[in-house]
Amino acid sequence: MLFPLICIRLAVSVVNSAQRKTLVPDDPYVIVSEAPAWEALARLAKVHPRFAHYAFRKACGLPPVPKGQHWSQSLATYGKSAASVVDLDLRTAPCLVFDLASPAFLGADPHRAETPALTSAIVRELRLAHASVGVGRYDEPRLLYTSPLFGESESAIDERRTVHLGIDLFLEAGSNVRAPLDGTVHTNADNAAPLDYGPVVILRHLADDAGEFFTLYGHLSQESIAKLSIGQLVPKGRAFAKIGTVTENGGWPPHLHFQIIADLLELDEKFPGVARASERPIWTDLCPDPNLLLGIPVERFPPHEPSLTDTLLERRSLMGRNLSISYQRPLKIVRGWRQYLYDDTGRAYLDVYNNVPLIGHSHPKVVDAVHKQLGLLNTNTRYLHDNVVRYARRLTQRLPEPLRVCFFVNSGSEANELALRLARAHTKFDDIIVLEHAYHGHTNTLIDVSPYKFDGPGGRGRKSWVHVAPIADDYRGIYQRGEPSLGARYARHVAEILHRLQVEGRGAAAYIAETMPSVGGQIVFPPAYLAEVYRHIRAAGGVCIADEVQVGFGRLGTHFWGFETQSVVPDIVVLGKPIGNAFPLAAVITTPEIAASFDNGMEFFSTFGGNPVSCAAGLAVLDVLEEEQLQQNALRVGKGLLSRLEQLQERYPLIGDVRGSGLFLGLDLVRNRATREAATEEASYVCNRLRERGILTGTDGPFHNVIKLRPPLIFSDADADLFVTTLEAILDEDTAQPRIA
Repeated sequence: MLFPLICIRLAVSVVNSAQRKTLVPDDPYVIVSEAPAWEALARLAKVHPRFAHYAFRKACGLPPVPKGQHWSQSLATYGKSAASVVDLDLRTAPCLVFDLASPAFLGADPHRAETPALTSAIVRELRLAHASVGVGRYDEPRLLYTSPLFGESESAIDERRTVHLGIDLFLEAGSNVRAPLDGTVHTNADNAAPLDYGPVVILRHLADDAGEFFTLYGHLSQESIAKLSIGQLVPKGRAFAKIGTVTENGGWPPHLHFQIIADLLELDEKFPGVARASERPIWTDLCPDPNLLLGIPVERFPPHEPSLTDTLLERRSLMGRNLSISYQRPLKIVRGWRQYLYDDTGRAYLDVYNNVPLIGHSHPKVVDAVHKQLGLLNTNTRYLHDNVVRYARRLTQRLPEPLRVCFFVNSGSEANELALRLARAHTKFDDIIVLEHAYHGHTNTLIDVSPYKFDGPGGRGRKSWVHVAPIADDYRGIYQRGEPSLGARYARHVAEILHRLQVEGRGAAAYIAETMPSVGGQIVFPPAYLAEVYRHIRAAGGVCIADEVQVGFGRLGTHFWGFETQSVVPDIVVLGKPIGNAFPLAAVITTPEIAASFDNGMEFFSTFGGNPVSCAAGLAVLDVLEEEQLQQNALRVGKGLLSRLEQLQERYPLIGDVRGSGLFLGLDLVRNRATREAATEEASYVCNRLRERGILTGTDGPFHNVIKLRPPLIFSDADADLFVTTLEAILDEDTAQPRIA
């Protein structure tokens, strides 16, 4: 009764609103729920009441379809004597089970499979395996359904239908299709514009203990089904249709889509052959495994991949429990392509979070460069190889004088560790100046210079040689936006630290800072801040280190490097994995003078830092940045996105500040704009809701209330529009959230 009662209650609500506004037309309260109620009714009208019943049973922890388990057991019994649905005996015929989610069929782009290339790949694989029939698996998450028919709209990020509810049998066009059991023709649809499975026949069956059920046959020949009539008896084993051609089945390779259905939900020929992952338990209960009737030996199917729950439990037992996992409901990501990540159900997620795949996930140029070089040579850096020299030349050409000497390692942590070694070797000092909330890596030394770690849970506090300056945050810091000379005032705190060290007879080896701190909350320094800091540091004999792991390589749009936004040139620049598009590659670039100081007799060696394969990836990234003009894209798309976010800020008090540049942006969420109380729980809610809606973001800042946006530089205007539209819908979900008209 729950679903009808919900609909009745909504109907009462809209009637009340309609009646009340005729009596008190000037009272807005009487229609406050009218529009949402109509919207809910419109959405619920599309849901079959029995499907709602099954969904509510699932939510209560019950099997979605009543007696579904007993029904499946009965079908298994009938399957022992069922006839083959094709001319071959599937119990003995040589068959090849495909993985239609694999790159063997999808190629580099998971959205290109609904093409003749899929037909070619299937024919090739069958020939190589000497198989009589190809098998497409049941309950298989597939990325290849790209037609708008598989999503509510043409947006790539909608939760499209990906979970296959039938078994596909790939055979030649014209092959016979037979009834596994006695049945009657329930549906005979000659679709001019094919749906999931083109021309389709549905047979109705009656079984003593299983009751009524249906079998569906898709991708048939239009000519062969034209002779069938509704209600016609089709005896067990009788050939009643033929497999259709490529042209009459929407470009698909010739095959039979076979599916078992417990409840047609009055959908008939529109009954889906593919389901949304979020509804997977319901649809797989409605449509049990077709192999219950087909009888293909189970050993021919590959073992099921571990479920998300199994993977999570194994990870917790085999790996450190403090290895963090994103989101309240973790994701099991199995593939990436451009600005998308795909989970184990085939669901696409727009990646607005991961800065490491700088030019997009699985960029073909990087993949090709790595593949070719890995097939040729990968070895340690004691041997000469031109790739590392080429890469060093290309990299230094992008940097101002006198940054001309490169050291290559495998990660940003190694690079920052090396940068501190260089500074100490050059200055002969040990003390390091850092910023509040800074994070620079996970080695012991870098934990010691990262307040985000040593002042956080499990931290052991500040070491005597580490000195923390206030972060130049003009929104939450000690000096705020609108006050005069912000850069110089924040820089004076660094000068005070240097003065104290001088009084104590010590000196600072280095000042290290991200040129736009990310973990600190996507901070944009006020003008002249770094210029003043660098002046103080150099006057005291120290070295200036720019951590560009997050913001370098064109992410900011206006400049290629973050330090350029402050009109400074550091003494040492640190780069991390984005430069290899997530391949293990990092770099430290410094001056000849500092490099000479480091050349003090102690050998420096990184076994695979700058190996031929990593440098091939790095060179490909530089090529793509230039060829696809991604810095310019970051500038253009970032400007538009920033403007849209500022418009949201004007309407939603939850958004206290919008800041950043290019595709490095942050939303500082607050509970009170006057006090700037951090909205930590709200930020977590927003990120988790975005994840539910198919968009990945994260939080940062000392209070974890800043939503950070760092998408791949291929991010488009359409992606930005989707993000803003979805964010606005989520902000509207909280009815307690005040909104500015």
